[in-house]
This record gives sequence, C-alpha cells and structure tokens, in this order.
Amino acid sequence: MSDEQAIGAVIDEMYAMISGPKGPRDWSRQANCFHPDARQIRTWIGEDGRATFRNMSLDDYARDTTPFFAGNDFFEIETGRRIDILGNIAHVWSAYEARASLEDALPERRGINSIQLFRDPADGWRIMTMIWDNEREGVAIAPF
Repeated sequence: MSDEQAIGAVIDEMYAMISGPKGPRDWSRQANCFHPDARQIRTWIGEDGRATFRNMSLDDYARDTTPFFAGNDFFEIETGRRIDILGNIAHVWSAYEARASLEDALPERRGINSIQLFRDPADGWRIMTMIWDNEREGVAIAPF
C-alpha cells in the first residue's frame, strides 16, 4: 500500500468512526486512526465575534461529543482531499459536508479539517493533530 493509500485509509476511518445514526460511537476505533497523544481542536467564532478554540485529547473529544451523537443522526462526508508528505510527516486538507441524513439535499454545514499525521514505526500513519473550521459568511472553501 502506498503512503497516500495508507493515509487515505486513516482519514476514511476517522470519518466512519464519527458518522452514523444516533446512538453510541465505538471510541475504540480511535486507535485505528489517531496516535494516543493526538489533539483535536475545534474552532468557532464566539459571541463576542472573536475566533476561539477548544483543544481536546481523544478522551475529551469522546466525552464532549457522546451526548450529541446519542441524540442526533450525524454524517460527515469528505468532499475533497489533498495530501502532502515529507518523510515521516504528512498534512491532509480534508473538505467535508455534515448532514443529519444522507438523503438531505443540502448540508447543515461545510468545513475543512486540517490534519497532521506521523508515520509511527509500530502503527503506521496516525493523526497527531486535527483542527477544523466551518464555512461561513466571508469564509468559503476553495476547490482543491
């Protein structure tokens, strides 16, 4: 398997892990795509109009999103991907659309995941850091 294919499989697993009908997610699947020391960073615009973020460990992310997934169907679908590799590091730009149903004509939101990976000697490519932001007025996703 090429590096691009292996990285693609990691990204596909990440999307598959969080997407699905309402109900529990199998957080043990994080080991298939994330390094144990990984960080996930959600960004948004606060009520004061300023950019802000939440930096989460894998456990933080699972704990914070479990109530949402328990009560909501959620499907995040990748719509574009660009992979850059240098030695044992890689960066992936991954555009996505989020929907409550796969049949929804329009997404609830669109955004970009900026994903940094490390080629772990024992486990292969694993996500070390993932930061994301959503499209909004004045911030549009350019095709890639």
